[in-house]
Amino acid sequence: MNRIALFAAAAAMSVPAFAAPETYVIDNGHTFPSFSYSHFGYSIQTSRFNRTTGKVVLDKAARTGVVDVVIDMKSVDTGSPLFDEHIQAEDFLDTAKHPTATFKSTGVKFDGDRPVAIDGNLTIKGVTKPVTLKVTSFHQMPHPMLKKDAIGANATTTVKRTEFNAGKYAPNVGDEVTINIAIEAIEE
Repeated sequence: MNRIALFAAAAAMSVPAFAAPETYVIDNGHTFPSFSYSHFGYSIQTSRFNRTTGKVVLDKAARTGVVDVVIDMKSVDTGSPLFDEHIQAEDFLDTAKHPTATFKSTGVKFDGDRPVAIDGNLTIKGVTKPVTLKVTSFHQMPHPMLKKDAIGANATTTVKRTEFNAGKYAPNVGDEVTINIAIEAIEE
């Protein structure tokens, strides 16, 4: 082997391999954003949304990521069809004018190779506010049935619904709303 070939081989072995970013498509059947709030101080009520789409791009080697989520606000599920209709009204979600809510990340914080927080912009009813989702669990592994890599996570944040023009009955019905999202996504 000549010196140039030997030098090239040595240089190639000394450069660390960089993993490419991986793109995951949200699994709507296993992704459910939920929200909870105080109902006149009697109890904490919890409801969820049944339709969510989007993508997650993850580059663990570079410790970067992008999260883009769209929630179908008309898929709200309170457990009562009458209340589902009520909460879609103009004073709350106003789904006739604003059928979706979005979350678009602006940065992902890592602890080692695990995301622990996602900063981004949450848009509800046409109002956009910065929020940080605290990632409480994260897993990346081959999906046993689909034979592709998959990710799963749980994340949470708290917002004030009055800041999104959804403040009817506040403060009696709690202004602070805790948003939790259970997300699963399959590699594209």
